[in-house]
Amino acid sequence: MRAPSWLILFGLLAFALLVRAQTFNNPVLGFDEQFYLLVGDRMLHGAVPYVDIFDRKPIGLFLIYAAIRELGGDGFVQYKLVACGFVTLTAFLIYRAARPISNTLAASVAACLYILWLNFTGGEGGQAQVFYNLPMLVAAMLTWRAQRTRKRIVALGCAAMLLVGIAIQIKYTVIFEGLFFGIALLWAHHQSRPSLAALIASAFLWIGCALLPTALAMLVYWQIGALQPFLFANFISTFGRVPDSFSAQMIGLVKLCGILLPLLLLCALSLRRYNFEEKPKSKFLFLWLGVAILGVLLFGSFLAPQYAMPVLVPACIAVAPFFASYRHARLIAGVTLAAALIAGHIALERSEFGKGGRAQALLVAQAAQPHHGCIYVYDGYPALYMLTHSCLPTRWVFPGHLNTSDEASAKALGVDPVAEVRRVLAMRPEVIVDDAPAYEFGNPETRALVETALARDYHLETKVQTGTARYRLVYRLNGPLAGCHLRSGAREQAASRVS
Repeated sequence: MRAPSWLILFGLLAFALLVRAQTFNNPVLGFDEQFYLLVGDRMLHGAVPYVDIFDRKPIGLFLIYAAIRELGGDGFVQYKLVACGFVTLTAFLIYRAARPISNTLAASVAACLYILWLNFTGGEGGQAQVFYNLPMLVAAMLTWRAQRTRKRIVALGCAAMLLVGIAIQIKYTVIFEGLFFGIALLWAHHQSRPSLAALIASAFLWIGCALLPTALAMLVYWQIGALQPFLFANFISTFGRVPDSFSAQMIGLVKLCGILLPLLLLCALSLRRYNFEEKPKSKFLFLWLGVAILGVLLFGSFLAPQYAMPVLVPACIAVAPFFASYRHARLIAGVTLAAALIAGHIALERSEFGKGGRAQALLVAQAAQPHHGCIYVYDGYPALYMLTHSCLPTRWVFPGHLNTSDEASAKALGVDPVAEVRRVLAMRPEVIVDDAPAYEFGNPETRALVETALARDYHLETKVQTGTARYRLVYRLNGPLAGCHLRSGAREQAASRVS
């Protein structure tokens, strides 16, 4: 007997809240999402991404966080609850997609595996993939329908490609899967109506739908006279970054493979049990999984586990046939879910132990509270700008932009990082936040500037330990006029932008 959809949805919501509950109270869960929330917050106060705050993420991601800030509160709990809602809806659609190729139990297990595996890939909070996996899954389901029914293919393709376009404006890496959906739609169109002219017309229409959200974003920035900063941040600057070391990339790739291996093994067992001639939907599913894996490899960045998240959606759907056909499916499902729940909890505990949690973040924020001007987070929590209600001393407010070796180029940032750090230090920020030990792949030139300034003009206010050997350091400017130069300099910088 099939359970009602509302009951499945409610159950998945309860399960997602249970799995992710321990993260809700942590304001420094992930460095990226701390920054996204900061940008969304400052957008509500007039800041324009790429003009006032530099980053390479598409505007759609920042609009999501700006909308979250409209919910009130401090934003940290709110964005996690919204992300949990996205996760629940994505898991429910995984259940809906897996149900026709399995059964209710197997589809439910597939949905729960998605919720659990996010904790292994850095998706326990509000990473971009948590948000874009939902529109990409809907786009995939529309493409499936077009292939299966061969009806209303043009309309279904427009809807699917528009969703891909929305996902592109959350993170550009979805383009690989989007191309696959487009090719699958073209193939379905060709089989239903073998007309070259109609095929070409549909192709251009679908391409237009996929590019529409990006084109609208470009149009808005053109209207406000900021098209060049938009184009540089979104498309040009990434080619100026220095590639990460081969050894670091390979270590990261091994970790990604380790995270995905259990799911992929279950997918392989499912693959052995399927006759693709009888069930063409499964053929599309496994091709999608292959394209998602290929997209991760082609993107070529393996240093963070979050890059494995796009693989989770097709992989979790693809494991469902195994749990539907194996005679000990209930036992294996129970053991798998229990093991993933425990292992995920341990992973979150270890992550918080290493990065710090709410208690450590509040200690650092209390020590870094400015009295006259801005703080400067050279290395540490981007959330400190919100926790201390500080002004921003630079456009390059994400610490990694000015303190890492792979960003050590004006071609990557639009400014020489050494010159920018020197400018910030010349304004004598009231507080400088740093980490110890120094990041292994840090920028040695900007670090030398900061360490010289700290030794000359600052004293250590507090040192908070996170993990076994990491410290969050807060330095305060010596003397009674701390921060006055920075506040004056910030006014001059703002005036120069207006003029």
